[in-house]
This record gives sequence, structure tokens and C-alpha cells, in this order.
Amino acid sequence: MRGPDVHPHIPLLSESGALRGTVDADSVYALPSRYHSLFGTSQLFLKRSIDVMGAGLGMVLFAPLYGVIALLIILDSGLPVLFRWNVVGVRGKYLTSYKFRTMVPDAEARQGELSKENEMSGPVFKMRRDPRVTRVGRVLRRYSLDELPQLWSVFKGDMSLVGPRPLRQHEFEVLTAAQRARFAVTPGLTCLWQVSGRSDIRSFDEWMRLDRQYIESWSLWLDLLILARTVPVVARGRGAY
Repeated sequence: MRGPDVHPHIPLLSESGALRGTVDADSVYALPSRYHSLFGTSQLFLKRSIDVMGAGLGMVLFAPLYGVIALLIILDSGLPVLFRWNVVGVRGKYLTSYKFRTMVPDAEARQGELSKENEMSGPVFKMRRDPRVTRVGRVLRRYSLDELPQLWSVFKGDMSLVGPRPLRQHEFEVLTAAQRARFAVTPGLTCLWQVSGRSDIRSFDEWMRLDRQYIESWSLWLDLLILARTVPVVARGRGAY
């Protein structure tokens, strides 16, 4: 299913969520001119090559771990093993990705009763001690192992190894035009927000600011630096819950 990028205009919302008009999609998703230069397009080609090789190698190396994780999830909380993650990709395109399930099967239906416990500002729900997370799920989240199935999304081109983290479709719908500008590039497994504190950053506006900073200062070298910084962050489980 294609998302809002099929429409030439995007609703422009006020901070209260009231409709103020519309804005042209091309202006919202416009990228700095250096992305379109010969050097920029060459770097983007290399970025995609790294994504394909990295995701392909990762799926092969982690294949035995996939089976172990699936078995642990089944023994801990039954089926399903995977969580169907309906998110938004580049230029507002709706995507379906998958994670290893880390919550109880009826977690989506129970979120409403926990809304007052949200520790993140804005439309995203984050709760440090979310009672819906399973025992195995806490371990998977701490070391980002639940993200491993997304390597397939990277391999397909729906995601990248590095880029702004995907947001869910209902979260996207309430963003302002300025916040939607982060969808000018392909979402990623890791990003500046991830290596700068992840869920320890409680301000949604700060998260969006880091995403815009990434887009404005992007280079292949920056991607490599973020990937290198991701390894110790994941190993320590920093900001993961």
C-alpha cells in the first residue's frame, strides 16, 4: 500500500493538531542540493551498496540466532514470533516491516490503559517499565536483538542501515510538515538519536532535531561513524527499553 506520497499536498497542522491548510509534498521532502551533485549521488550509490552487502551478510551470520530467538519467544509467551510493524518510509510511503515480538500478543489493545504512563513527549509511546514486555522481550530490547528481522527490509531497500528511525503510521499522521521533513531520506536501523541516548531522550522535538541534523549534514563518513558508535551503545544497552 502506498502512503501519503501519492498526494501532492500534505496537511499542515498546528501544535494543537488543528488543520491550518496544506503544503506541497515536494517542498516538505526537499533535500539539500549536494545530495543531487555527482559526489552526492556517488555517495548514495555506495551507501546502498553497503546496505545490501551488510544486510545480506548479517542475515547469513545471524541465521542460527534467529532460530534460537524464535524458540525462546515461543517457550516464553507462545506465538506469534514476529511483530508486524506498520511504519512510514521515505517520502511518507507506508511500509510493513517486522521485529521479533517483545510484548504480550494483545499489547496493542492494552496501550490505551497505559497512556498516562508515557515517558516521551509527542505522539510516540515510551515506557521504561512497560508491563506488556515479556521476560525474553526485555533481553531482546536491551541488546536490540528484536531489530534483526529488519535486515530484510534493509536488503529490499525499504530501510537503510543508517537513517532516521521509522515511525509508525498513526504517529506519522499527527506530525507537522516540519517534522515530516525527516522522511526525505530512507529510514534506518540506527541513527544520531540512537547513538545519542535513544529512549533516554524524552523530548520528541529533540529527536526530530537530531534527525534533521543528520539529513542536513549527511555524508557516507557520517554513516560509518554512526555505525561504529552503534556497536558499544547496543552492547551496553544504553537507552533501550
